[in-house]
Amino acid sequence: MLTKDFETAKVLVIGDVMLDRYVWGDVRRISPEAPVPVVKMRRTTETLGGAGNVANNLAGLGCQVVLIGVCGSDPAGASVKETLDRKKITSGLVCVPARPTIAKTRIMAHKQQVLRLDEEQVEPLPADIVEQIGDQVKQALPGCHAVILSDYGKGMFVEETIAQLVIGICRDNRIPVLVDPKGIGWERYRHATCITPNTAELEALVGQPLANDEKGLIAAAGQTRARYDLEWLLVTRGEKGMCLMGKESQPILILSQALEVYDVSGAGDTVIATLAAALAVNIPFVQAAETANLAAGVVVGKLGTQSIEKAELAACLRYRDGRRHLPYAAAKMADLQGAMVRVSQWRAAEDVIVFTNGCFDLLHPGHISLLHQASALGNRLIVGLNTDASVKRLKGDERPILSEQDRGAILSALACVDLVVLFDDDTPLGLIESLKPDILVKGSDYSPDQVVGKAEVEAYGGRVELVNLVVGYSTTHLTQKMRSSRS
Repeated sequence: MLTKDFETAKVLVIGDVMLDRYVWGDVRRISPEAPVPVVKMRRTTETLGGAGNVANNLAGLGCQVVLIGVCGSDPAGASVKETLDRKKITSGLVCVPARPTIAKTRIMAHKQQVLRLDEEQVEPLPADIVEQIGDQVKQALPGCHAVILSDYGKGMFVEETIAQLVIGICRDNRIPVLVDPKGIGWERYRHATCITPNTAELEALVGQPLANDEKGLIAAAGQTRARYDLEWLLVTRGEKGMCLMGKESQPILILSQALEVYDVSGAGDTVIATLAAALAVNIPFVQAAETANLAAGVVVGKLGTQSIEKAELAACLRYRDGRRHLPYAAAKMADLQGAMVRVSQWRAAEDVIVFTNGCFDLLHPGHISLLHQASALGNRLIVGLNTDASVKRLKGDERPILSEQDRGAILSALACVDLVVLFDDDTPLGLIESLKPDILVKGSDYSPDQVVGKAEVEAYGGRVELVNLVVGYSTTHLTQKMRSSRS
């Protein structure tokens, strides 16, 4: 599977559109007025939420996206429309002046959510608005390869009209319809291709605990799939992965690929968006679900509601399709584009970004010491790794001993390393100029003036650090020792 195929996919998203607003600040004291923290505001960021986040994930994967929902005639609605334009997501929003745009404002301090403020009106939509949405759907459906119903329980699907209209048209035209459900009124989703509840949502529907009962979960999933005449039911299980139940297949348990769970908000949006993108380019359903699981493993390691990017998923797929069972490598290795996306997210969280580089051929205690010292200088450590071609030019035809992918996988297995980026040049200057790390690290065998990128990093306010080396270790020495032992 190639992520470039997503560019040919057109996906329609229908649902409750929201604006996710983050107010970032610091807490230094408790209010004298009440026992609550005082947050000193520093900045505010906004992103698409709800069905908008589903569309954002699809756009990040490179798909052609149409988003249908409602918004108010207010600043939040204007922000949503501006973001859609910037993301090149086609808007099918119907404006309802008397109804506020759904907005969630999260107060964040020291990477923790302190408080959330919700602005919303969840009453059923007026009949004339439902009719306008139906017209938008009929106009947008031609040429679509998949449709997502993103139900957040905010009014779009309170009545069965819209959901059943979409599912009926799509069944007649063999277009898969995927549903992210809300509540226990699933009759409105009847005959959908797939519904993607989490464990808690399925528990609420069937009225029994399932989180620690795998047999019960499988039985409930099978009964639910049959009850609503679905082709598939995909239950997301957090750190336990997924359970996929099909009409013609045995239940399939898919293990989670997440390395670090930082924030699960929006993970369900990523799952259904990636599943739809994969189905839209004719990926078989089981493989599409496995792909969605990989994408979820990436986004739960990010802070706040954030989407999957094509470069991030491509890194995961390179290992899966190459039959390399090294999910830690897929999660940490990125090309330059993917690295820039990751760095922008870290900067939004105000992480201090450290960069070092090398060939790292035959990892030894000297390398480990350097990497741990570098990591201790900040919050995120990026390792620039010479490609095989670059190593060969620098070290000779007999090097590298290990391939770039194997060297990257070994580095990725280290907890102190957050990202590994390959570079093909003889020096990492281009990488440094693109990523703009806060701290550039080299070993103490360099003098400051010998460090490539020093002038560039210091020009934008960064700094260079030289760390102590462990005496007596070098890859060249180790290879020579191995050769002499064989002779």
